[in-house]
Amino acid sequence: MYIPRKHRLEDREALHALIEAHPLGAWVCQGGAGLVANHLPFFLDRSRGPLGTLVGHVARGNPVWRELGTATPSVVMFQGPQAYITPGWYPGKVAHGKVVPTWNYAVAHAHGVARAIDDRDWLLAMLSRLTDAHEAGRVPPWRAADAPADFIAGYLRAIVGIEIPIDRLEGKLKASQDEAPCDRQGTVAGLRAQGGEQALAMAALVGKAIAEDEAG
Repeated sequence: MYIPRKHRLEDREALHALIEAHPLGAWVCQGGAGLVANHLPFFLDRSRGPLGTLVGHVARGNPVWRELGTATPSVVMFQGPQAYITPGWYPGKVAHGKVVPTWNYAVAHAHGVARAIDDRDWLLAMLSRLTDAHEAGRVPPWRAADAPADFIAGYLRAIVGIEIPIDRLEGKLKASQDEAPCDRQGTVAGLRAQGGEQALAMAALVGKAIAEDEAG
């Protein structure tokens, strides 16, 4: 991924937080007939490996798990907040007009060698951890034990686990760092006025980047 110096996101905690907040990853690996892409919700196990390990599953009918070699490289792309930025928010539009639209976004790319796991106990533990992570805060939270045991057993026979120890983690935060200070402030105000989850999340990221730059 091309990452200009100003847009580097290198803090591991921030990258892990982005993955956990946006767990649906675009997983790309090399298959027998070329590149294969799948969109999977992943659980990030921070305790395994220096950069963590991604855990998920695919349908048994998905051929990708049969095509994984012992050294097949993978990358999983996680998309964080993103927003279109109009030059109409820039004071520079009025002052000199030398402004253009752009797009702000935050992403994390996790690289590693994927392996398939076809083990019932592993799959049940994976299912429990994945659902526990996403059911947290719900009242009452759903648990695998809430479903009939024979139903869960049949479900486990229909999936195959995927595990990717992360050996390289890179991130990019494009949050108006290249714009003039007044235009960056205009972007924050514009995004806040626009409203909506994505716009407000990006306004917070732009504001944080401004504060970090001012702090030196």
